[in-house]
Amino acid sequence: MDNPGYVALSRQAGLMKRLDIIANNIANVSTAGFRRENTVFAEHIKALPQGDPSLSIATMNRRYVDLSEGVVKETGDRLDFAIEGEGFFLVETPGGQRLTRAGAFTLNPEGEMVTPQGFRVLDAGGGPIVVPGDAGPLSVAADGSVRAGEQAVGRIGVVTAEPGTLEREGDALFVAAEGFAPADTPRVRQGAVEGSNVNAVLEIADLISAQRTYEMGQKIIQDEDERIRQTVRQMGEPVR
Repeated sequence: MDNPGYVALSRQAGLMKRLDIIANNIANVSTAGFRRENTVFAEHIKALPQGDPSLSIATMNRRYVDLSEGVVKETGDRLDFAIEGEGFFLVETPGGQRLTRAGAFTLNPEGEMVTPQGFRVLDAGGGPIVVPGDAGPLSVAADGSVRAGEQAVGRIGVVTAEPGTLEREGDALFVAAEGFAPADTPRVRQGAVEGSNVNAVLEIADLISAQRTYEMGQKIIQDEDERIRQTVRQMGEPVR
């Protein structure tokens, strides 16, 4: 394969990854706390010998998470929570502490506040939040302080992290590769959950655009392959 083929193939490889990411965004349009992903293409330029023009190759070398807020929906459930503004809930998974915006919680048999997957929701100090069963109705203040009746039982941990350091794990969990810190002024809203921030119409438009670009790239590769085949056949014909 010569230079035009390599250029087109590198672009196709990046577009395939982009199509997968867009498809995943669309699949999670209804997933609470989901954050859409996008891609960044970079241009690599290489000088060629003997005075030939430089070679430019586009690659998809980075993906990033869109942290814009999703639509908050009122549920009325005392164990549903949404964060207004920046921040993430802190939860404990078998792999360690993780961050999430999905706040549809429940209580396990031990009275611990947990996610639907059974991961414990942590307080500001990294410990579990235990709600006594006979203490009264649950209420949560805007700063995340939890009370059961008249009894204070903890404070939901709301933390922040640098957006560029977040790595997705599953649909709504994130790993803070360089750590996290408590949010300065957390705003927790009880009786509501935040939905996905995916705009289905825009994602479908992006999907169609990426598919058309991929099809154009395939045609370039096929045309280049046919050109090479024609050249080889002509070189193999006897001189008359």
